[in-house]
Amino acid sequence: MKKILTTFIAGTSALAAVIYLSGYGYIFKALAVNLKKGPLTPSTDDEEKFPSHPVPNFHPKVWEKEAGYNKKILPENIIKELKKTRASSLIVVHDSKLLHEQYWKDHDSSSLMNSFSMAKGILAVLVGCAIDDGYLESEDQLISSVFPSYKNSYYGKFLTFRHLMTMQSGMDWKEEYHHPFAENSKQYFVDDLAQQAFGIEITQMPGQKYEYQSVSAQLLGLALKKAIGKELAAYLSEKIWKPLGMEFPAKWSIDEKGMEKAFCCIHATPRDFAKIGQLIMQNGSWDGRSLISKDYCERLLTPTKENDAFCYTIWANNESDIKYRFFYGFLGQFIIMIPEKKMVIVKTGFYNRLEVDEKLRPLQVKLLVEELTKMV
Repeated sequence: MKKILTTFIAGTSALAAVIYLSGYGYIFKALAVNLKKGPLTPSTDDEEKFPSHPVPNFHPKVWEKEAGYNKKILPENIIKELKKTRASSLIVVHDSKLLHEQYWKDHDSSSLMNSFSMAKGILAVLVGCAIDDGYLESEDQLISSVFPSYKNSYYGKFLTFRHLMTMQSGMDWKEEYHHPFAENSKQYFVDDLAQQAFGIEITQMPGQKYEYQSVSAQLLGLALKKAIGKELAAYLSEKIWKPLGMEFPAKWSIDEKGMEKAFCCIHATPRDFAKIGQLIMQNGSWDGRSLISKDYCERLLTPTKENDAFCYTIWANNESDIKYRFFYGFLGQFIIMIPEKKMVIVKTGFYNRLEVDEKLRPLQVKLLVEELTKMV
């Protein structure tokens, strides 16, 4: 028995050494973080697992409620779908007023939820702010203007901010969430996001092919941070959180170097996420003040020729009877904007098997739009 135990320990130690030396040492960090603070997989409740930069608010303003607030019963098929997909919150805003609000699994209106990839869309919003503020000339500005090393790349010298937002960067990255050795798994736990992003080669001409890649958003975040000369969280607070009177401060997870996880991980309340959708649906205007230019908001929501379901890291559906746009995050996080109905829907959850259509859009979004618009 003692010999077997010794052999097991030796074998385990050897395996750990191989994993570490192969560049997968982040797996041990993932295990340590999750075993200490929660489930073994990414979760909407990850805000305490990682260090973060604060996103302060100022003069919080609570949503005004409609006369019929929470008086209408949700359709049975929606209740069934939300239960199946482990929903944690549902917010419905109509005509700038709160129409319906519901929480599950010990969450409430003060619970901070992980945005996951909805942060990519919020990052694209900040690019528009940076253009308005003169930090950037336009979304067609070359990344090499911020990081000169890309001038030496055969394809990288053509890379622009727009290419990163439309997922047409041509980077050598396979988006994969289902095993611990994938680049996405590494990205979630790695200590140095810049080192990882700068290490990914650009192997195709940017602008010619759509391929969803989280590394594009991270490189976009790095470039934007360099251009504005301040933390992304501070800029988000300055341009969005404070002007919108968000009800609660948010948090933006960072790596060990202090860089925001630009591809994900803004932790905020569903009510405050809804305000972002409302702002974009109002073409960047809030309380009579223009926070983002109307022209940029229109471009932000315009699908690309390469993928008519995708805009500036915001998804689109123009084929349905009711047209809509939405921010989309891993495990089923949505900010849905329905201009013709003057509605914003926020849904958060914890489900990794959502069915999608041929353009990889979650069918749940379409269901929410079709059923919840009947409430008005």
